[in-house]
Amino acid sequence: MRSIALLLLLPLALLASAQNAPSQVSVKLLAINDFHGQLEAPAGPGEIGGVAAGGAAYLAAHIRTLQAAHPHTVFVSAGDLINASPFASALFQDEPTIEAMNEMGLALNAVGNHEFDEGVAELRRMQAGGCHPQHGCRFRQGFGGARFEFLAANVVNEATGQTLFPAYAVREFDGVRVAFIGMTLQATGNMVSADGIAGWSFRNEWQTANALVPQIRAQGIEAIVLLIHEGGFTTSGYDDCPGLSGPIVEIVPRLDPAIDAVITGHTHRAYNCRVDGRLVTSAGALGRMFTEIDLTLDRASGDVIRAAARNHIVTRDLAPHPVVAAVVEEARRAAAAHDRVCGELTAPATREGQLARDVRAGASGDSALGRLVADAQLWATAPPARGGAQIAFMNPGGLREDLVPGAGGAVRYSQLFAVHPFGNQLVTMTLTGAQIRELLEQQFPGYSNAQPYERILQASRGFSYAWSARSPPGRRVQEMRLDGAALDPAGRYRVTVNSFLASGGDKFSVLAQGSDRQAGMSDVDALEAYFRATGPVTPDPHIRITRAP
Repeated sequence: MRSIALLLLLPLALLASAQNAPSQVSVKLLAINDFHGQLEAPAGPGEIGGVAAGGAAYLAAHIRTLQAAHPHTVFVSAGDLINASPFASALFQDEPTIEAMNEMGLALNAVGNHEFDEGVAELRRMQAGGCHPQHGCRFRQGFGGARFEFLAANVVNEATGQTLFPAYAVREFDGVRVAFIGMTLQATGNMVSADGIAGWSFRNEWQTANALVPQIRAQGIEAIVLLIHEGGFTTSGYDDCPGLSGPIVEIVPRLDPAIDAVITGHTHRAYNCRVDGRLVTSAGALGRMFTEIDLTLDRASGDVIRAAARNHIVTRDLAPHPVVAAVVEEARRAAAAHDRVCGELTAPATREGQLARDVRAGASGDSALGRLVADAQLWATAPPARGGAQIAFMNPGGLREDLVPGAGGAVRYSQLFAVHPFGNQLVTMTLTGAQIRELLEQQFPGYSNAQPYERILQASRGFSYAWSARSPPGRRVQEMRLDGAALDPAGRYRVTVNSFLASGGDKFSVLAQGSDRQAGMSDVDALEAYFRATGPVTPDPHIRITRAP
């Protein structure tokens, strides 16, 4: 009889407990994007209002402090966690960055375009672990992979229709579930080497997200957050939203109303916005900021009833996280052992003039660094046995840092690696003069390949041309010359580019048509060999690309 009485009382106790439970659940999201393996704190003040910012150990200290103070907290990333990374991470295939993020407690990473720089197989290794098939485990004896989850809702196998990684993940907070959809930008296929993503397609962002909403809601989940590696631009500030523009402004209004908040990336800008009534955030880049998002969930409906955000600078006034600091120091010491002096440079070689903002301001797109690198690639492939190159072109997006000599003009391997962090091979091919003209026309928006902005290829010594912004698409290139002679449209020329361009990367599709291909050394090896063979290198001051008035 006593047991029966207890059973009768149990439903009443549960009802009373439910009635006493808070009607709302508070959830805190901590978000980063575009970390790019930036383990070490930059020397001196950062770029954020003169405040010294960044460093993985300091980021970890901020994240762990907030995680300890709030029980319902999840740490997420909106892509480009790895690749295009500094020497200390990139030299070891970004394994140190994965280890650091494991220690920080990262939960989810929506893949970005740079996650695919070394292909699908290498990205899978980042998740699952194991040693690199060619380089082995260079950082530690073994690599266990990411303890956090990669998401890739719009990266689909063309044969099976399956996504590369899960489309979304679900986390539960005090009985209320939240779904996190993760994806990269649709244009990723044009930003990485075609060989590494063969058989995979990158689908439309908003259509993919909207198609998942019914599936998620069928599970009784109403709170939905989108992690998307695409973003926008603002005119100033880092915790407000002046003049938001860019792709994300087109995407968000098309999203299903059930998607409550959007965490973005890719553009390396920081903002805290409302678009179409939804919270839209970005935390800049390189681990110098993070976003703190507070969601209030209604326990009865499970939906988000309030969302607020704040972007924080990763200040260095907290004690660095000791375990993450140890990972960073281990990577720094291991990389320093490989940081040899490769040669001398008599003056800085910068990217000034080649960047998209410079071209928009009226520059021709030519840069001292671009000329130096193109010359090095031509030098490395000009001998007949190495390809017999006559011209070399270098894409501006592949030049990631300026080259500034140290004491006595010394240039170190880490500096060359920072210029060329992608590990591309050089490829020499045959193109006709007409194809070279077509290639140069593909630099500009409004042409058949739909270039989003001017991407001015850097040219090697002996090659020159002019272009006009006022001419119509397809007729902008003028006066192409090689060693002073006009290019013959029917002539055949040996041209060197990197393997990313050779596969049609950056929408230079004509390069995929090149014949008689011959692969050469890696781009960074070619640059090092050029410095060692040439003696003190002096950047060529003579412009090879001119812009007609």
